[in-house]
Amino acid sequence: MQVSHAARSAAASFDDPNLVSSAGLVPIVALAEKAGLRRLADQWLSVPTDKGANAGAKVASLVAGMVAGADSIDDMALLRHGGMKKIFTAVYAPSTLGSFLRSFTFGHVRQLDAVASRFLIALAGQAPIVPASTDSQMVFVDVDDTIIEVHGPTKQGAGFGYSGVRGLNALLATVSTATTAPVIIGQRLRKGAAGSPRGASRLVSDALKTVTRLPAMNAAPVLLRADSAYYGHATVAAARKAGADVSITARQDPAVKRAIDSIGDDAWTKIQYTNAIYDPDTRAWISVAEVAEVPFTAFSSKPKKDRVQGRLVVRRIPELNKKKLSEPTLFDTHRFHAFFTTSTLDTVTADQVHRRHAIIEQVNADLKNSALAHLPSGIFNANAAWLVLAVIAFNLTRTAATITGADLASATTATIRRKIVSIPARIASSARRIRLHLPAHWPWEMAWSALFANALAPPGR
Repeated sequence: MQVSHAARSAAASFDDPNLVSSAGLVPIVALAEKAGLRRLADQWLSVPTDKGANAGAKVASLVAGMVAGADSIDDMALLRHGGMKKIFTAVYAPSTLGSFLRSFTFGHVRQLDAVASRFLIALAGQAPIVPASTDSQMVFVDVDDTIIEVHGPTKQGAGFGYSGVRGLNALLATVSTATTAPVIIGQRLRKGAAGSPRGASRLVSDALKTVTRLPAMNAAPVLLRADSAYYGHATVAAARKAGADVSITARQDPAVKRAIDSIGDDAWTKIQYTNAIYDPDTRAWISVAEVAEVPFTAFSSKPKKDRVQGRLVVRRIPELNKKKLSEPTLFDTHRFHAFFTTSTLDTVTADQVHRRHAIIEQVNADLKNSALAHLPSGIFNANAAWLVLAVIAFNLTRTAATITGADLASATTATIRRKIVSIPARIASSARRIRLHLPAHWPWEMAWSALFANALAPPGR
């Protein structure tokens, strides 16, 4: 490919008031309206003074900007170019939206959490982002936290977390099934130095309540998955109280090691992975392993009422680097990975299902590659609100992609944005009717048209 005209024959000018760069915002904002985003924000948010006025319109603007690719308050200027004011109303200046966010208190962030959960439920009624459950269709809730790096000395709450990176800590919960990509069902922003399990039990409780409110989910079998940072009584108890089973990586404390040691040599089942899996401990790709299980009582040192009965599922892989060994006898030939579960899945299936917890890492990466590339304010509560809005934008984008069909239903936000959001269009209006003229031969025309037809009306020919 090369430029078709010589430099002296080419020119450019930013002078067309009828062009927009993100025509996909039209059906996506319409979808948000159908699901009641603006109405919910007006109903639940009580941000004071004139800065909190028209909360629904301001929330909708911030979410639309994030869908279009904004990762800072200044980036909200994306909403004010060309013909955007011809196809949208209440398009606020970045300064106005920044003042709105900086007016949030902790209570207002929790109000926005309520908006996010109710909006997700409404979105699930627009598209099968979490399909109706059957007895054989298990629902997975995954919990994990991630450090969002920040720079500069003025960020409230910033600190060095488990990764050694200075930032703020985002705790997330996602919901998915074996056939659907995850959407985010709960979120909290915490100080950078916060321990992973801090507040996790409350988040788990809230997330599992929301699951029951999703369409046709009241009796769904739910499995909570998490890594060893959440292997604690508070998190497990919250899940069990809500009626969910758990599958949580166990820290290899003395009780867990004794349980592993009790597994007989004839109890192991060999498994061959179709696709090699990455072992973060050895930094090696593993294609062969063995699994076994043993009955196990978690938190046996606690009072009887706090103990949880289940089983320990153990995967062992050959230890190829003998220099890394720290234990004699049993632990001198294999590396062991154990998780505690209360599910009734067979051993091999339980291991497969547990390893798929890594899906939440993809969500973390997706958010950091879009709206959470930065936390834009020096004020903690403004950043906490920004996290909730980023989650709303993520779920809205996922719903829009699901409506377009299977090809984009599991795509990343960046891919969805490139194919159905960031499409240039020229606006033509006549007799109070607006028409968008989009590029001919757009490769994803059918996907965009399906979304448009769902959110508004079929595009005219």
